[in-house]
Amino acid sequence: MVSHRLPLLAEREDELSKCAYCPKLCRATCVVSDAQPREALTPWGKMTNAFDAARTGELSHERAELAWACSNCFRCREACDHRNPVTETLNDARADYVALGHAPAAVTALLERQDELTAEHTAAVAELARTPGVRADARHALLLGCRYARVFPDEARAAIRLAKGLVGPVRLLDDCCGAWQRAAGAPAEADAARARLARSLGDGTRLLVSDPRCALELRELAPTSLVALASRHLERFQPLPGAARVRYHDSCALGRGLGLYDEPRALLSRVVGTALELETERELSRCSGGGGILPVSMPDVAKAAARRLTAEHARLGGGTLVTGCASSLSQLRRAGTQAVDLITLLESALSPTANSPADG
Repeated sequence: MVSHRLPLLAEREDELSKCAYCPKLCRATCVVSDAQPREALTPWGKMTNAFDAARTGELSHERAELAWACSNCFRCREACDHRNPVTETLNDARADYVALGHAPAAVTALLERQDELTAEHTAAVAELARTPGVRADARHALLLGCRYARVFPDEARAAIRLAKGLVGPVRLLDDCCGAWQRAAGAPAEADAARARLARSLGDGTRLLVSDPRCALELRELAPTSLVALASRHLERFQPLPGAARVRYHDSCALGRGLGLYDEPRALLSRVVGTALELETERELSRCSGGGGILPVSMPDVAKAAARRLTAEHARLGGGTLVTGCASSLSQLRRAGTQAVDLITLLESALSPTANSPADG
């Protein structure tokens, strides 16, 4: 053990002590400890470990790795009488460990690729900017999110078309929100990314966001999620002919993060009829394992989380599983599920109108 203090965790003493002295009511909520049933991987175990590290300054790579055993899903918060911010506290622990050189090798490698990932994202957005409806002088700016832009270009184009249909032309932002850097333990880089985006946004421009994880990270900029925007214009959506059996998955960022539970259900009811539900829904919906850079820090656990969710879907009768974020879409498709992005579904159901687009 090496003795060091964790400066950011000194500000989290109250949150850490609540977990350290808790009867562990949250143990059944964690996607990580569900996949690997170890006491150290429960929310209680991870917070207690960070509590001990902050108090004693005794660090090791093994101890540090526990801070990344979290998908940033907020599910344990829903089972906690104190609604303790485990996600935010463990992200602070990650930042301290990164600063002290104790990050897992895979996380360090990811952080070293920041410039490369930024270049890939910029190129992807430049290609998407060719989509009709994108205009450099538009008064609405649209942030697609890194994963939508780089991994799901078809879904990204659907988001552009949906935004154009609802508010008119949009300007694409090629900046990053900083969410993945914060989850990796690089808050300074995350804050810098958000500041660059704010400068690109400029005054008087309204910010629309496709990926809910980005909207959550940028909440100080008062973004509007495309799902929230669409829900204000239910009359613009029409039933899809021959809609297949559809089940809805509350993604962590859209649901527990942004609090959007009724809105996506109202939209789905409009376009496909009442959507079926999973065994656990709304505040206690299961995480797909895609958040908090878990696919990087603990890839086997992330895969196990997605497999469990897809198995639940299949056990209930299968069909199309609709989700509201790019990370979940990626996880579910990799696990072999017929998964559809909510925004894409809404774009296909948006009815043309002779009137000018509504101002969202």
